[in-house]
Amino acid sequence: MASLTLAQKGNPLPYVAGALAEFANEAAAGSYIVGWQEGASVRGADAAANAALVRSDGQEVVGEAAIVAELPGGIGAWAEFARERLGGSNFRELDAALAELDHHLTMRSYVEGYAPTAADAALWGALRASAIFQRNLKVKADALGGSLVRWYEHISAQPFVQRLAAALAEASAAGAKKTKKGVDQGSFDLGLENIVDGAVVTRFPPEPSGYMHVGHAKAALLNEYVARSNNGRLIVRFDDTNPEKEKVEFEQTITEDLQLLGITADTVSHSSDYFAQLYEYAVRLIELGLAYVDDTDQETMRAERGEGIASRCRDQSVEDNLARFEQMRQATELGQKCCLRAKISVDNPNKAMRDPTIYRCIPKPHHRTGTQWSIYPTYDFTCPVVDSLEGVTHALRSMEYRDRNPLYAWFFAPLGLRPVSITDFSRMNFVYTLLSKRKLQ
Repeated sequence: MASLTLAQKGNPLPYVAGALAEFANEAAAGSYIVGWQEGASVRGADAAANAALVRSDGQEVVGEAAIVAELPGGIGAWAEFARERLGGSNFRELDAALAELDHHLTMRSYVEGYAPTAADAALWGALRASAIFQRNLKVKADALGGSLVRWYEHISAQPFVQRLAAALAEASAAGAKKTKKGVDQGSFDLGLENIVDGAVVTRFPPEPSGYMHVGHAKAALLNEYVARSNNGRLIVRFDDTNPEKEKVEFEQTITEDLQLLGITADTVSHSSDYFAQLYEYAVRLIELGLAYVDDTDQETMRAERGEGIASRCRDQSVEDNLARFEQMRQATELGQKCCLRAKISVDNPNKAMRDPTIYRCIPKPHHRTGTQWSIYPTYDFTCPVVDSLEGVTHALRSMEYRDRNPLYAWFFAPLGLRPVSITDFSRMNFVYTLLSKRKLQ
């Protein structure tokens, strides 16, 4: 007697393993107790993951192959067809596989012979787990092929499939009952270190260059949760360092959206509040020989960074760099062609560390500071400096910034700033919609 535990949150859901096990029970070729485990999550395209967890005698973990081995004649080529041809997410390849299967079933009630076989169970399971097939089955079944749809509905009515569906419904009902009792299915726990009750400070730093979307909402709610659950403070800081993109309108709508989410900041600030201090820190880096002004054109600079080639400006004297930085500040003809780069590495494997730009010349009015400044710090430079100055203890950033975490940490030591702990959280993505602010615009 073996126990087959199917992951209720698998991706894709392990219908293939479940259908094969229930078919094995019906064919008296094996004996399995099949059940769906609420909360279990198994992901991956290999056989072991798609088969979820098969525990034999409570110890040995076996996979889909163990079930197939007990079936008379196995499945043959149909097992590979189900896994490789029907399990992907490539629309064109899946359409071709569905057309081939539809053609095969034109004059057949079953995939092989005159009664259901393990091949029918495996193919049905693969199609039941396919989000693309299931969506098309609901909205445009005619396009799938009449023979394929007829066969799929016929197999869906078989007793072994009905038992599998009943087990899933039972597990889902049990999960819903637990949820109603207050069992939380998710967690905000990020495994944060150095948490001191009452001393935690987080920040949500939106750039006022577009409207908030659901990805921003996740970041804002997460930062607020960490602050509130530890009796700490939340800072909402508008990262207004690019006058070419930012507007007062966006800042106002972000404020309104945060109110709709029920998020109240303990402090509201702007990166522009620190422009004078950021400028002084940039000058300090130049004086330490850790930054230089580069007038290389953008295309050449991008190529040099990609190939690990040092800029011709990298070894300029401190005096030359200070003079050039002043020309940037005054937005002279030469200054407008320049940028200030941190002198970190030329060929670091992490390209974010290859002498990144930390200041650029943008001679346009700022919506808060007007024409006071013609040079503006980049996010990579602004964020760690202002986080430290504002007393942030835990900086939470989405995974897209992971490669830039070493750069974030690099600025603290040379500038004599208090280090800030940084933690990643996953991005939020949806199918068939956009979350990129740049693309939404």
